[in-house]
Amino acid sequence: MSITYREVKADILRQITRGDLPPGSAMPNEVDLAASYGCARATVNRAMRELADDGIIERRRKAGTRVRQSPLRQVRLNIPIVGQEIEEAGAAYRYALVQCGAEPAPDWLRARMALKRADRVLHLICMHYADGAPYQHEDRWINLTALPEAEAHDFSGIGPNEWLVSTVPFTDAQISFQAVQAAPAIADYLGCAEGDALFQTERTTWLDGQTITFVQLTYRRGHRVTMQY
Repeated sequence: MSITYREVKADILRQITRGDLPPGSAMPNEVDLAASYGCARATVNRAMRELADDGIIERRRKAGTRVRQSPLRQVRLNIPIVGQEIEEAGAAYRYALVQCGAEPAPDWLRARMALKRADRVLHLICMHYADGAPYQHEDRWINLTALPEAEAHDFSGIGPNEWLVSTVPFTDAQISFQAVQAAPAIADYLGCAEGDALFQTERTTWLDGQTITFVQLTYRRGHRVTMQY
């Protein structure tokens, strides 16, 4: 399996941390890096772009790329794409739309998303699979006042998360992590027993103070989350 941009990025970051690439030092060009990692130049380019966005390296036209003298520390949130996550782990990805329909926002959701009584939402339930096994159950609501074009979009071929990431930016996000007991419907979708302990995340995103979407993502048993700062 070919190396991923995440692995290239992690290896370069390790070299910088160990001092193999000290502050101010020039980085090899992308062609040489691609040859050394045995990957496509585009893979190296994405790794370098993310390192630059993270404030670790500095890229200047004609002057080349160098490790920053004083790396910038900043917090960025990238909304993960589950299909990429699965494929980068070496598994085959499959997506299935279970339910999709517009409806008035229920009271609990209006309070959660700060919606008005007349606001409508698009409610979607989706499943994501890795090598044919259930991986993630997605229960999502999209604010149609903020994003009316979502109602006419066909989500049978592409998941709402991937569509949202490519369609609308966000300025704020709130994420919570929790352990939950598998309700009957969730247990059926994820192939586990009712009452099993599962990992769940809830995420709300806003654009300039207007709520865009709220989603509950529930994962199969044994799911592990790793974060790198």
